[in-house]
Amino acid sequence: MFLGTYYHTIDDKGRLTIPSKYRADLAGGVVVTRGFEQNLIAFPAGEWEILAQKIMAKPLSDQDVREFRRRLFAAAVDLMPDRQGRILVPPYLREFAGINGDVVIAGMYNYMEIWGTDTWATVRQTAESNEDAARWDDLGI
Repeated sequence: MFLGTYYHTIDDKGRLTIPSKYRADLAGGVVVTRGFEQNLIAFPAGEWEILAQKIMAKPLSDQDVREFRRRLFAAAVDLMPDRQGRILVPPYLREFAGINGDVVIAGMYNYMEIWGTDTWATVRQTAESNEDAARWDDLGI
């Protein structure tokens, strides 16, 4: 389970250190792909497989499904953390998310989001300025 917010750095080679609290859940591998905003999403291999099966169950004849598959799968990379708990984030993903140097790793329960610090600050400011009570109400909570 991925919870919390962590501040880390991507080095010049594109290596990102995963928070130590998350490493055991990623020992079997991690899949990183483009997120839905200007960020990256990272799934443990098992969670990725669950997501992939749900997507693959959708009809290939549906154009929206095909476009979503292209967006998600074509950009994905399967990684194994090294002994120091680092993953090598490819340049095309770093460029997509606009991340160099400092990053934020945010736990999202069964996956992580990886953000540039400036983009994360903007996203958090927007989220915190909206009415949380209405969102909770929409969820029936």
